[in-house]
Amino acid sequence: MKKLQASAATALDGALQDGITLAVGGFGLSGIPADLIEAVRDSGVRDLTVVSNNMGVDGKGLGILIEAGQVRKVIASYVGENKLFAEQYLAGKLEVEFTPQGTLAERLRAGGAGIPAFYTKTGVGTLVAEGKPHEVFDGETYVQERAIRADVALVHAHTADTDGNLIYRFTARNFNPVVATAGILTVAEAEVIVEPGDLDPNHIATPGVFVQRLVQAADRVKDIEQRTVRQRSGLVPGLTEPTPHRTHARP
Repeated sequence: MKKLQASAATALDGALQDGITLAVGGFGLSGIPADLIEAVRDSGVRDLTVVSNNMGVDGKGLGILIEAGQVRKVIASYVGENKLFAEQYLAGKLEVEFTPQGTLAERLRAGGAGIPAFYTKTGVGTLVAEGKPHEVFDGETYVQERAIRADVALVHAHTADTDGNLIYRFTARNFNPVVATAGILTVAEAEVIVEPGDLDPNHIATPGVFVQRLVQAADRVKDIEQRTVRQRSGLVPGLTEPTPHRTHARP
């Protein structure tokens, strides 16, 4: 089966329907599948449940799906960079399920591994654990968390081969690997695509068996949430301007 598709829209053809669960890789705006997210927006699907570490920012990343009114429910660990998200949540237009970051990663990993649920101490005694089964192991109380299995998973890789084997770079190796395994259908975009056999097997993070469709990522500026500058104590000779300081690493 040919995995490499002509465009992000083609890669998602027939995969998107109203009401599906969509898992999306990335951390902040780092390592997000921007082309695929835009293709989801352009498809016009609605009532989505989106699973991601966070929801981007206003006008960027998953924020564009919030902006388009396509999201019904969000499962995330952090949403503080998105003002429109907060407005829709407070207005009752968005359902939100907050999940501790490590628990979210494990719920996705469990979904990909065929594990329906697991127990963790994280969240015990807090709102996170309300209504969930509890068990005591070795004298300690644990809360049960259900695995996440998404209808469609979207990920961004730095390098891929046409068989769908993926290599991530720097901060992009965050939620992308677990998201890739959690999808019933996984679609990947990659900055560099090579032929089978050109990748060092030791560097492959996501085996191609987890990836059904692949598309070449567009060459674009990799956004960051906030850009600030600060005066360093020692400037590089000949440098008179403050050195830019990025709050998040970029892939």
